[in-house]
Amino acid sequence: MDHPIFHLFKNEETRSRITATLGLLFAFRIGFKIPLPGVNLDALAEQVSGGGNWLGMMSAFSGGAWSQAAVFSLGIMPYISASIIFSILTKVSPRLEAIQKEGASGQKKISQWTRLITVPLAVIQALLIWVAVLTPNPDVLGAGGATLGTALVIIVGLTAGAIAVMWIGELITEHGIGNGASLLIMANIVATMPESLGQVFQTSTNSGDAYNTVLTLVGIWIGIVMTIVFIQKGERRIPIQYARLTRGRRVYGGQKHYLPLKVNMAGVMPIIFASALFMLPSLVFSAMDWQILQSLFSDTDGFVYVSLYMVLVFFFCFFWNNLMFQPDDIANNLREHGSFIPGIRPGVRTAEHIKRVLSRITLAGALFLALIAVVPNFITGRIPGLSGSLAYFLGGTSVLIVVGVALDMVDRLNAQLVMRNYEGFMKGGPGGSGTGSATGWGKK
Repeated sequence: MDHPIFHLFKNEETRSRITATLGLLFAFRIGFKIPLPGVNLDALAEQVSGGGNWLGMMSAFSGGAWSQAAVFSLGIMPYISASIIFSILTKVSPRLEAIQKEGASGQKKISQWTRLITVPLAVIQALLIWVAVLTPNPDVLGAGGATLGTALVIIVGLTAGAIAVMWIGELITEHGIGNGASLLIMANIVATMPESLGQVFQTSTNSGDAYNTVLTLVGIWIGIVMTIVFIQKGERRIPIQYARLTRGRRVYGGQKHYLPLKVNMAGVMPIIFASALFMLPSLVFSAMDWQILQSLFSDTDGFVYVSLYMVLVFFFCFFWNNLMFQPDDIANNLREHGSFIPGIRPGVRTAEHIKRVLSRITLAGALFLALIAVVPNFITGRIPGLSGSLAYFLGGTSVLIVVGVALDMVDRLNAQLVMRNYEGFMKGGPGGSGTGSATGWGKK
């Protein structure tokens, strides 16, 4: 049994990380089986299924928790909103930027502040859910009605659930494999897969053109997955050469390496951030009964939605890459290690060259993310009978998140194997002599 999967479980650390990830995901899904008190589940499920695309988006991100009125219904969204706020503040506030550059202690402070901000954001979102989702339909709250006591219980329950989800996500990031927030969102989307597939077959049967409908949807899925894998694995390699050192008749150094820059270096984070920001206006406008504005943010194939969504994706692509990838640090590290890019002077010129290459591939990656997230919505929007949650599941955003997070986990597991001198899932990975990859410099 020489398969790479068996090698993963030979190492105690890797085995414990995999076990921790699976155990935390199991605990995470259990929270979706704990219902909020005083809610009529049948009436709420009917409202969610016919509530439009914005409720479908929330239902998909929460793994169908809204139709079950679960304690974990808010999911990871409050924590992501807090992370967005502090990510932006670290770029506009010199004091926060200085704290972030302090190393582990600075990151710990920002993480603590992010957790603190998550709590009031969870309270606000729970209050908006109470006003926009639970109170408009009197059947949802049953015989008890919209009393102050019921409101307090539901808001406190949703807030506590959001805090628990945040804690589980951080535990996965620290003790598991992959980014906890992204993995939780992927788990929620995958959890809705059986129900969504059943709706696909039911919708295609009711439409009277089952063969063409199913064939179209399957073709969309296959095309999206193949495109995502192709782009996610694509990279621009910048050649790097070590300086030669001659001592007597011996020559040291001079090896050729490369600095790999992924086409979609930001991964799925721009999509997650953009989706999280789109949910908040939909909640606010629905709570205030501003139907016109609410419809603009929920019409997934409308001009306003598509335009704003693409702008947000572009913004977060460039923002995330600038936040996580530092060309100046890479140039300094290359110079300190006696390395250089052929034809480029070390130091400032090297940093400018890396920035120029990074801007070009970021533009290509942002265009890819925007198109793959928006174009399928036009296709699924033309298929009659699709519910909001099903339309979001079939759209490019959910598929991109699932495939992107899965590929990221494969890369991390592959790195674990390569570090322990095992052959990874992907043949021809890092390692060997003469030529290799110079990764890790300048990344946070």
